[in-house]
Amino acid sequence: MTYEYQTRGTCSRKIKVDLEGDIIREVEFTGGCNGNTKGLSAIVKGMKAQDVIDRFQGITCGFRKTSCPDQLAKALEQALASQA
Repeated sequence: MTYEYQTRGTCSRKIKVDLEGDIIREVEFTGGCNGNTKGLSAIVKGMKAQDVIDRFQGITCGFRKTSCPDQLAKALEQALASQA
C-alpha cells in the first residue's frame, strides 16, 4: 500500500510511504534536507512501522514543535489506521 502524507511545520512538504502490511518498503520525502531525508528513508526501510513511530514520535527540529522524523511517525500512524 502506498500512502501520501502532507507534512506540517517542516521543510519537507510531502512524505510517500510504501507499506507491505506493517513493514516499511520505501519512504520518499519531497523537500527537506536532502541528506537527512535520504538517511531517514534508508534507516527505516524494512522496519516495522510501529517501531519507527515509537522511536521518532515527538522529535523536534530547532524551535519547531515537530521534525521530519516526527512527521514520518504521523504519516505512518495514518497509514496504519487506513489499513484497519
